[in-house]
Amino acid sequence: MTDILRIVGLSAGYGPLGVLHGINLTVRAGERIGIIGLNGHGKSTLLRAIAGLTGWQSGSIKLNGVEIGGTRSQGSGRYTHQIVRMGLALMPQGDALFHGLSVADHLDSGAYTSRAWRERKQRREHVLGIFPPLQKLLGQPVGKLSGGERRMVSLARGLMDDAKLLLIDEPSLGLAPKISKSLIEALMQIDLKDGAMVIAEQNLSLLDGKVTRLIGLHAGKLKGGATTTDAPLTDPPNRLH
Repeated sequence: MTDILRIVGLSAGYGPLGVLHGINLTVRAGERIGIIGLNGHGKSTLLRAIAGLTGWQSGSIKLNGVEIGGTRSQGSGRYTHQIVRMGLALMPQGDALFHGLSVADHLDSGAYTSRAWRERKQRREHVLGIFPPLQKLLGQPVGKLSGGERRMVSLARGLMDDAKLLLIDEPSLGLAPKISKSLIEALMQIDLKDGAMVIAEQNLSLLDGKVTRLIGLHAGKLKGGATTTDAPLTDPPNRLH
């Protein structure tokens, strides 16, 4: 199987704080990976590091074979737009929505690439098939929606582009168990084709038996389930920066 994501020796943090320590992880096409851990142990930082959003980081991160990692000491988010265009979508913890904009506005904002924008109407129909309750809410301001509805908007927005790697941060955060379960079931029904999905989650029971692999994250280190490698770090010619 093709490696969608390959991480070697990743360390990352914010200011003087080191959060991740020597992370090795490989995610292959078709896989759904669950990253399980308590708050404060690095789940969100791992996803943010892949997207280039941490304060500093070092180590190799390859997305579809192209180096997007390396050493950065400043400029959080400087290359994130390029990484998104290469096929990454991050659905952040806490949704990061604009309460005055409608559901339709949020979905259209997820059609980031030129191709996705041209096809946004068809893509909207596709994501509404995954999250049917949003169909009747397209004209509603997001600020008037329930917590579960806002979470669906955040997830649906992330599905509007051409992402090969879906990074989903704490989809159950703050939601009732029944709603959390329905959201996870919807995510499991997404056809990944030749892509992959990584879900960071506290609730082990939501993902147990549903994902390809469960990997623990404790104190900034992965615990079991990760495909590791001792290959040396390289600086290939197709590096992002």
